[in-house]
This record gives sequence, C-alpha cells and structure tokens, in this order.
Amino acid sequence: MGSMTLTSLLNTSIGGYTLGHLLTAVVTFIVCLIAIRVIMRVVTGLLERTPLDKRIRGLIANLLKYAMYILTVVIVAQGLGINMSSFVALLSVVSLGITLASEDILSNFAGGLVLFSAHPFAINDIIEISGTVGTVEEIDLHHTRLMTLDGYNVYIPNKELASSRVINYTRLGRRRVTVKVTASYDAPTESVMSALRTAVARTENILEDPAPKYCVTDYGSSAIEYTIFCWVPAREYWNVYFALMAALRPAFEEAGVEMTYDHLNVHLINDGKVNMQKPNV
Repeated sequence: MGSMTLTSLLNTSIGGYTLGHLLTAVVTFIVCLIAIRVIMRVVTGLLERTPLDKRIRGLIANLLKYAMYILTVVIVAQGLGINMSSFVALLSVVSLGITLASEDILSNFAGGLVLFSAHPFAINDIIEISGTVGTVEEIDLHHTRLMTLDGYNVYIPNKELASSRVINYTRLGRRRVTVKVTASYDAPTESVMSALRTAVARTENILEDPAPKYCVTDYGSSAIEYTIFCWVPAREYWNVYFALMAALRPAFEEAGVEMTYDHLNVHLINDGKVNMQKPNV
C-alpha cells in the first residue's frame, strides 16, 4: 500500500510534469552544480600552474564555467522532456550573428590573448610599432595604450600588435647610442678620436661594458665622418644622447679640431670676376 501511495505521489501531475520528473530534474541540477564546482577547482589549480597571465586564466575559467551552466540547463530541460533542438539551433544562429558582427572585436581579443601569453612587452616598457614609439601604460584584451615621447596617448588595437613588427627597447635593459659628427680633413685622426673620448668621459650614465667604440665611418667630399657607439641604460637613452651631443663641441674646441659645416668659398681673381666654388661641408 505504501509503495502504491509513493508511486501515485510521484505520478502526480504538476503543471503538466509529474512530481517524479520534477524531483529528477532537481537532483540532476544539484548534481550538475556540484560537478561544476569540482571541475572548476581542478581547472583553476591546473591553470595556476601554467605560465599564462592572470587575466587569461580568469577568462578561460569564466568561459568554461558559463559553458557548463548552459550545458546544465540543456540537460535539466531534456530530463523534463522539453525539446531543446530549437533552442540549440537558435543559440547557434545567434552565436554566428554575434561572431560576424564583432569580427574586429574578436580579432583584437585574440590578439590580446597572444600578447598575454607571449609577453613581447610589459607595462612601462618602451616599444615601437609602425613608427610609433612610446611607453606601455595599459594592456587589456582589446587594445594597448602607449604614452609617446611628446605626451600623447596612443591606443593601438591588439590585432595590429600581434601581427606587426614590435621593437622592445627596454627588454635587454640597455640601448646603444649612436652619434655621428664630421671633422675637417686637416684634423689628425688621433686628435679627433681624443676629442670623442673626452666628450664620452664627460657624459654620465654611459656603460663601460660593452666599452664605447670610436670609428671612421665615411670619407665625404669635404669632411670625414666619425661615429661614436656607446651603450647606456635603456631609460637613460635620450638623456645620454643630448648630453653627449652637448659635450662634443667644447671637446672639439679644446682639441683644436674644426667641426665642419656648410659654407661657400668665394675667390676673387685679377680681372675682377668672382669665382664661386662648390659649397664645402
């Protein structure tokens, strides 16, 4: 009698569904929630062992959790006898429409994932992308914000960063300063080299290792070109560059070396005619 009473109770119809079906759906829902919690703990632990960025780990975990919630709804609905084929088809159409409408957003999102996983640069790094040089101030899943040398904020889409040539000036911690200067052919090479060494010695923040190099790099039509190659801390690049440029002129004057410049030689001949020669450099 008790068994028949329980069977009758389970077969009681509520809103078109038997009590047995409703209880099964509730149990299924609870079991799914428990399974989701267990799976998320395992997945979170595995993600924390990977070298992925914290934001990427969080994004992957959230996407997986939402996907399991949707799967739970489908399972429970099917347990109640609800036909979910139309819902799945509608979800597919909506997903396709969203994908087509947000192609650029998804491209930037994918680019952001590449940046977070590859780490080509970090916050406060100085980089160059497509001729734009600046300090990285923000990286998110859609764009990267740079502060340029002249104080402008530039927002660069991540898909461009992920597919373009990026120069990172601070990753190695040092940069090479290259300064070129010309001197007269009349100036002895050793005198010029001595003036270059003096200018470098008076400039702060130039690294001793690698040691600075002084080279003759070109024999021009009216002057010889000399080049200084020296390494400096990456963030001191422009300070060192301008300080070295300022130190060169007094060093040349002290060494008695003429720094050449554009000028025109005019020669007067006996008949009063003026002979103008090609400008010297």
